[in-house]
Formats: sequence, C-alpha cells, structure tokens
Amino acid sequence: MTKTLLITGASTGIGEATARAAVANGWRVALAARSRDKLDQLASELGRDLARAITCDVQSPESVASAVNETVSQFGQVDAVFANAGLGATVAGTEMGEPDNWRDMILANCFGVALTAKYAIPELQKTKGQFLVTGSIAGRRNFGGSIYGATKWFVRGYIENLRDELNGTGVRVTEIAPGMVDTSFFDDPKPQALRPDDIARATMYALEQPASVTIGDIRVMPTPASE
Repeated sequence: MTKTLLITGASTGIGEATARAAVANGWRVALAARSRDKLDQLASELGRDLARAITCDVQSPESVASAVNETVSQFGQVDAVFANAGLGATVAGTEMGEPDNWRDMILANCFGVALTAKYAIPELQKTKGQFLVTGSIAGRRNFGGSIYGATKWFVRGYIENLRDELNGTGVRVTEIAPGMVDTSFFDDPKPQALRPDDIARATMYALEQPASVTIGDIRVMPTPASE
C-alpha cells in the first residue's frame, strides 16, 4: 500500500523539495501551508492523485486538526508527518530584534510543532508511523542573543520528550537538524549553504528505514570549501 506523508510548510524550500522527493520515491503527499496558490501549483505538478493541497496555519489548533483530518479523508491514513513549517528572524539578536517577529517565530517554531504532534499522534499510532521535525544546528550551538536559535533549542528538547512519551507505541520520532540552508529565509543567495534537496534526501533516508529502525536525529552540514 502506498504510504502518505503530511508536510507542513510545504509550499517552498525544504518542504517543497521533500514533497518532490517523496513522490519520486512512491509516497503520496498532503501539502500543508498558508500559501494556497503555491500549494495548488505544486500539487498540480506532482499529480492530483498523489498530492493534496491543504491550507493550514500551524499557529491555529483548529487549522492543524483540520489538515490532519483532511489528509485522512483524502488518502485514508497518515504514515508520516514532517513538521517543517517555521519562521526565521527578521533582525539578528535581542537588542535590535523585533518583538512582533519573535512572537510569530515562537508560535510557528514551537507552538506549531507541538500542535502538529498533538493532532498527528492518534493517526500515527494507527499506522505505527513516523513524526519528523525540522530542527537546526542553531539548536545545538550558541548564537548571540538569537531568539530563532532558542526556538530550535526548544525543538531539540521537545522532540526528546515526545520520543519518551511515544516509547512503546511503534511511532518513530526524528529530528532533521541542518546547518544553513539557502531558502527564502534569506534575502541574498548563500552559495556555500546547503540546498533544500540536500535536506530532502536526508529526510527520505530517515523515512525509508524499516520499522525496526529509528533514526533519532540527522545533522546535515555543508562541507567547508577547500583551500
């Protein structure tokens, strides 16, 4: 039976690349994000029988619950969920940072991940599926005054707690923790950074292990340029 992957933040960057990789590897995908036009275009490219566009704001409990329910309604089950939606900082650090941006980051990067887990768990327990989340190297190192980094420290701690909660249920829990990725987070190109496809390959590696194997976390870093 073809498996189904629900991806939040699926309209661009890592989410879009993972959706393309998943379909190429025989999965069906539920594409969740706020940008419906981009989702519809991606779903059309991937094939309407394999991809479903779902408008979703991960800061809203009702919206996340609806996205999970719509995935089940469309495809019959949820075998994996990739909590990828998130926001970056508009200004680095604390002193010059923007509080409105902090609020949005904390809601998307922390609250949104927890909501996605909450509403996905009942379906993942049925399929003995997998919950994945986009963490970051910023959640493993100190970056001066970084509120964004602090949200990824939350992700790292939360995913460990979630793994403990789900121990013995058959649900696997994985953190994908990349270094800098050249995505729409940045206004300028980052030629030395990772590409979304790099993270998609790592994500698919974790997803395609046998049920007896859990990849707890994958750290993906760009190789330093040679002298």
